[in-house]
Amino acid sequence: MERRKLTLGHSPDPDDAFMFYALAKHLIPEHGYGFEHRLEDIQTLNERAGRGELDITAISIHAYASVCGQYALLPSGASMGDGYGPMLVAKELYSREEIARKTIAVPGLLTSAFLALQLWLGKPAADFKYLVVPFDKIFQAVREGQADVGLIIHEGQLTYANEALQVCVDLGVWWGTENGGLPLPLGGNVIHKRIPAEERKIISDIVAASIQYSLDHRGPAVDYALNFARDMDRSLADRFVGMYVNHWTLDYGDKGRESIRRFLRRGYEMGLIKHLPELEFVA
Repeated sequence: MERRKLTLGHSPDPDDAFMFYALAKHLIPEHGYGFEHRLEDIQTLNERAGRGELDITAISIHAYASVCGQYALLPSGASMGDGYGPMLVAKELYSREEIARKTIAVPGLLTSAFLALQLWLGKPAADFKYLVVPFDKIFQAVREGQADVGLIIHEGQLTYANEALQVCVDLGVWWGTENGGLPLPLGGNVIHKRIPAEERKIISDIVAASIQYSLDHRGPAVDYALNFARDMDRSLADRFVGMYVNHWTLDYGDKGRESIRRFLRRGYEMGLIKHLPELEFVA
């Protein structure tokens, strides 16, 4: 029997690699499906989701608001900033008021980090200066003076000190303080609604099983993830994986779902999101 092929988009980062280790290595039952892994940076995945190109993909929660008509959220695969998150870094410490007047290097307009930045500043993007660069070039943009401040995501949250930069604000800390300790919703997995509802549940369970397998077999899963760890040794990669693959990743839970609603609602109220979506999760 021929396997049904599905495209699976995710970032070439240690946390996503860790999540999909079991699927990449065919270590769990795939129930007649075959998964073609498409590795792209998160901004590219957001754009591809906007065109409906991928069957299953990692996506920024910010971008979900614009693709919710085509995609449903999987209950597993969340990246939540639980007391940490994207950071604004610079060569010297700047206040919020100073940052609002600086040029900020950002990793993409549809990233959750960019939405969080606008919420923190209390300004829409039209009211401050920013420069869009690939997430792994943000340090370089600040170092070379193309930008005064960098909005860093992924492993940059652990390696910024190597660049002689200082943290002006951790947006995950800010969000939690403002919202009763809720985690900052950053990313999730979605599945295209062209796939029949009964199949979505099967596929959702496969994705969850892949995450659980890695959590249960952490050593070899981290070893695999090291192939995607830029400038990180095993200890640092393991720490980074632990930040973004944990109990939130297995299921958002009530608090995770509430945080997404609040995050997108704040964006809608500020006019940063055109339509406020109803969250649609695969059951």
